[in-house]
Amino acid sequence: MVPSLETPAPAQAHRQFTEANQQFYEQGWNWGTVVVIIFLHLGAIAALFTFNWRAFAGAVFLYWMCTGLGISLGYHRLHTHRSYKIALPLEYFFALCGALTLEGGPIFWVATHRIHHQNSDLPGDPHSPRDGAWWAHVGWILVGESKHNNTALMAKYAPDLARHRFYVWLNNWHWVPSVILAGILYLIGGLPLLLWGGFFRIVFGLHATWLINSATHMWGARRFDTRDDSRNNFLIALVSFGEGWHNNHHAHPTSARHGLAWWEFDISWLTLKLLRALRIVTKVQVAKVKSPILEKEAA
Repeated sequence: MVPSLETPAPAQAHRQFTEANQQFYEQGWNWGTVVVIIFLHLGAIAALFTFNWRAFAGAVFLYWMCTGLGISLGYHRLHTHRSYKIALPLEYFFALCGALTLEGGPIFWVATHRIHHQNSDLPGDPHSPRDGAWWAHVGWILVGESKHNNTALMAKYAPDLARHRFYVWLNNWHWVPSVILAGILYLIGGLPLLLWGGFFRIVFGLHATWLINSATHMWGARRFDTRDDSRNNFLIALVSFGEGWHNNHHAHPTSARHGLAWWEFDISWLTLKLLRALRIVTKVQVAKVKSPILEKEAA
C-alpha cells in the first residue's frame, strides 16, 4: 500500500506524535548535545548585556559568511544538491564556513538533508512536523545517539563528499574551527565580540535553520503540489538567505534559485548571480517555471 501523501488526520497526527514521544523516552536525552545547546543559549543571552556596535557588526558579517555562504550556498545548494559548480578550493572554503555554524560537518549535514528529501514528511524523515513541531525544530537533535561524528555511516548517503580527505577530516573535527574562531574573536574584541560573533551568531543561525525544518513545513503558501507539507514563508526566507521559499525548493530541489518570483527575496540567489557574472561559478541550474502567478520566468 502506498502511504498517504496528504497531511495526516488529527487522529493519525496524534498517533505519530505519540510514537515520536515514545521514541524519545526509549532513547533518552543525548546529554552531550543538550549541554552544548544550553551553553550556547546562555552565551547568547549574555551577549545582550555586552552590546556594542563593533561586536554587532562582527556578528552580522560572520552570520553572512557562516550561514549565508556556509549553509545556504555551501552545505545546501552546492554540497547537497550540486546546483552549481565552483573551484574546489572555494568549495572547501564554503564547507569550512558551514562547519562554523556548529550544525555538524559537511558529510553529516548533506546526508541528513538528502534523507529528508527522500522521505520528506514520511516515515524516515529525520525532522518532520508530523512527528510534532518541537521534534522537527530541535527534538530530533537532542535525543538518541548523535551521528555528527559517525562519518562512516553518514558517508553512505554522501559518497561524493566522502571521496575527499578534507571533507572526511572536517566531518570528524567539525567543532575545531569554531573553537579556533572563538579564540580569535576574544583576542580581537574581548568578551563582547566572542559573545556576539560566537554565541549569539551561532544560536541565531541554528534557529534560522531549524525553522526551515519545522515552520516551513507548517505555515506558509503552497505554490506547487508537492508530496510533502513544504511551504513558502517570507519571514523565514529573510533570516535564512532565501531558504524559506521551501515549497519552491521541494518542487525543484536542484534549482540554485529558490525565490522563483521577482518579489521572492533570495539573497543567496543574488549572490550567485554576482558570482556567475564574475565567472567564479558555472553550470548554475535554475528551474524554468512559467506561471501567471510568478509574473516572471525564472532565469
